[in-house]
Amino acid sequence: MISFRLERFGANLIEQHEKTPIPKGHEVLLAVGSCGVCHSDVHLADGYFDLGNGQRVELAASIAPPRTLGHEIAGTVAAIGSDVVGVAVGDRRIVYPWIGCGRCALCATGDEHLCARPRAIGVNVDGGFADHVVVPDARYLFAYTPLSEEQACTYACSGLTAYSALKKVSAAFVGPGGVERLLIIGAGGVGLSGIRMAAWLGLPPPIVAEVDRTKWDLALEAGAVEVIDPRADGAARTLTKATGGGVAAAIDFVGAGETFAFGIGALKKAGTLVSVGLFGGATTISPALLALKSLHVIGSYVGSPAEMGTMMSLARKAALPELPLNPIPLGAANATLAALKEGHVRGRTILKP
Repeated sequence: MISFRLERFGANLIEQHEKTPIPKGHEVLLAVGSCGVCHSDVHLADGYFDLGNGQRVELAASIAPPRTLGHEIAGTVAAIGSDVVGVAVGDRRIVYPWIGCGRCALCATGDEHLCARPRAIGVNVDGGFADHVVVPDARYLFAYTPLSEEQACTYACSGLTAYSALKKVSAAFVGPGGVERLLIIGAGGVGLSGIRMAAWLGLPPPIVAEVDRTKWDLALEAGAVEVIDPRADGAARTLTKATGGGVAAAIDFVGAGETFAFGIGALKKAGTLVSVGLFGGATTISPALLALKSLHVIGSYVGSPAEMGTMMSLARKAALPELPLNPIPLGAANATLAALKEGHVRGRTILKP
């Protein structure tokens, strides 16, 4: 078995060769065919999330290197444990990676992705920057045909994160009030998934705010009605005027201090901001503004197993604009993380063992 493993935070991944695992009990061994590289992999490799103002969340305890990263995984069932039901060797599946402890109240209600003692694949246990990965139970595997394997793997994080965030704003577009507008901030891998899924979920074509003009064409191809530069002079004022007082909902797929502030400023009264991205930083928001405009601010972190099942059922039936992909060999994992960190990736890079 070949893997590219994080041995030390802030250092390059190291190629490892070891005995291929033999699944036991309910475990499933998946031969990895495609693994997407997410921007959160950059933070995981660095060992922290930046909270701004000198504060950060250290990841040493939860990741505990050595660790094989990679949580957007699709491939073929290579072997199964003695107690496995529901899948067979040769089945093509995508992995739901956001696995909880299975014993706490959150896991009991189906919100495994919010568990305080997670077993997330590619984060807390070894993931898909390898040619094989062990999945603890077949219930975390989802069929993806007729989607291509490369497109399918992106649904495990990019797709699921966008889907869950969009579901949280659907109430903002219910009832009278004329034509409402949706703002999506960021046209990276997750942002592009959100843009293309908006119409799929009955939401209006989004206005997209993206500072990198080389990504504007991707946003428009994915379904954006307009793309704006949030750093341009008077951008917030122009957007508010053009939308008749602001947008009904904004989803921040970047998560920087300035993008969060732009999203808040773009909302109409009783508007909703969903904060998704993990870029880092901080901003100052007046509590009085939230009260006077009766704003709603919601955090959204990936999605539940039930949301994954519903999303994959829809994805297999309804045609979506394909996410632009960059398939490359597994051995280019370090170069991919470096390019992501520098902001030089369009769409999603897919590692191929």
